[in-house]
Amino acid sequence: MAVIEARNLTKVYGRQVACREICLSVEKGQIFGLLGPNGAGKSTLVKMLVGLVYPTAGEALVAGYAPQDIRGRRQVGFLPENFRLHGWLKGQELLTFHAQLAGLDGRAASRRAAEVLELVGLAGEGRKLVANYSKGMQQRLGLAAALVGDPRVVFLDEPTSALDPLGRRQVREILLDLKEAGKTVFLNSHLLSEVEQVCDRVAIINRGTVVASGRLAELQSGPATVAIRLAGLTGELEAELRRRYPSLQLEGDRLTLALGGREEIADLVARLVAGGCRIYEVTPGHSSLEDIFVHLVQEGEQACG
Repeated sequence: MAVIEARNLTKVYGRQVACREICLSVEKGQIFGLLGPNGAGKSTLVKMLVGLVYPTAGEALVAGYAPQDIRGRRQVGFLPENFRLHGWLKGQELLTFHAQLAGLDGRAASRRAAEVLELVGLAGEGRKLVANYSKGMQQRLGLAAALVGDPRVVFLDEPTSALDPLGRRQVREILLDLKEAGKTVFLNSHLLSEVEQVCDRVAIINRGTVVASGRLAELQSGPATVAIRLAGLTGELEAELRRRYPSLQLEGDRLTLALGGREEIADLVARLVAGGCRIYEVTPGHSSLEDIFVHLVQEGEQACG
């Protein structure tokens, strides 16, 4: 069941197209990653999905409602990239206030505030003024504010940007716990390694258009790489292989090249053996998310310019 749906979602500012006919579908209980270079339209898309920006065309549904519908907003938590917190409040007070906005009464709001403070690693820090929190602590507090209403859907725009490696690991664990609890997480991040570790599906956006989307395994099932340690490669066979595989590199006894898919590895090894080579080691590989991202973005830049 889709919890987030976007159909031909478009946003135009004057002559600038921020998002163009974006179609997405995110299922319940998934962690969905949105990737793209700076200025690609990621934050604009998130703002349309949470109801902060009206689309020029197209439509979206979040938790079954239009983003501007108050019934849907009550089921959504949101941590924007450039958030601001009330520095004159204490951490506990801030979260209690947000819990009350989410519909909890005084005591329940206070209890929930304490729970999310502990969840994000700020237990014992609730009596400090927010103005005295470090940048990393404020990032955690912003995440707690997004979760305090126990939302069904959580939108996180660069949630680990100010955190150290331990903090980023803790956020990853929180995201996996949310998934385990049946929540849906929409994660906008430029940290590809983190997306690779936690996301079920991803979409890559460039120049306001989705250029790829799907499960990580699907995106990585295209061109493959292979490294082969061998002996007896003749100059004639090497020349033949270079014509077929322009990416071929030979360093000592190690041959590396890119293939159209993993199924080509067996044919390559058979050709090497038939050509008189002795094979000592075959190490298949696949494109990392970073490889896929860079390839698609560079391909888009070349097409536009």
